[in-house]
Amino acid sequence: MPDCVAFQGIHGAYSEQAIRQHYGDTITSFPTPTLSDLFEAMHTRQARYAMLPVENALAGAVNQAYELLMDSDLRIQAEVILHVHHALMAPKGVKLEDLKRVRSHPQALAQCDKFLKRHKIEPVPWYDTAGSAHDLAHEPADGHTGAIASELAANLYDLDLLATQIEDVPFNFTRFFLLADDDPERGEFNKTSIVFATRNRPAALYECLGEFAQRNINLTKIESRPRRNRPWEPIFFVDIEGHWQDHLVQEALARLLQRASFVKMLGSYPAVKNQSIGI
Repeated sequence: MPDCVAFQGIHGAYSEQAIRQHYGDTITSFPTPTLSDLFEAMHTRQARYAMLPVENALAGAVNQAYELLMDSDLRIQAEVILHVHHALMAPKGVKLEDLKRVRSHPQALAQCDKFLKRHKIEPVPWYDTAGSAHDLAHEPADGHTGAIASELAANLYDLDLLATQIEDVPFNFTRFFLLADDDPERGEFNKTSIVFATRNRPAALYECLGEFAQRNINLTKIESRPRRNRPWEPIFFVDIEGHWQDHLVQEALARLLQRASFVKMLGSYPAVKNQSIGI
């Protein structure tokens, strides 16, 4: 078990919940203000591992996370799929019927829109989900204000849980990468994450992806992003099933190196077998 795992946010964040899901409740976590600070904490050895959110089933990819990962030498150790459940909380003694407004990150508020409308509660945007719980606990406001965050945040900040699983859509999953300096051991089921850029000619992307198709290697994700140092030339983030040491994966990657203008492997790691339902 690692000495310390860094995450972005404050205690009670969903990233910290992902850490506890992966390692258990006794793990030491290290909060950082931003994603850039998370990588800095790794580079300065303040933490041995980091839990990085990379995409959400409803909101899509965390673009900054992928950009930071591409610029870093950190390796993916594992993927962690967290089923995100939002909870309504308030200071001690405040009841659900007392609430007139609730604070949370705009994304969380949007994901609980039906619940808030049903109870005629005004949404108030806040900088962070766990931050809304933290601030409410330290300044209880007027007795009519609550927060939406994780159950972990309610427990950490001694707030009363008024309702749980209040999200409108039940399939709200966030995917995380566990990062470290070295390569992990192979798992029973593995994925490999890469980023590459194509040459500027017809069928370039088709030919690159064809190297995986010809070897019956399944792609579980492909997403394009602008290449920051070369305008209008995209880069492609791809996840494939298999480990880089598998013979067919090695063949495909070797051919990709010949066809692409740029290739970087982000890691081969144990993966969640059924990502769509988080088990």
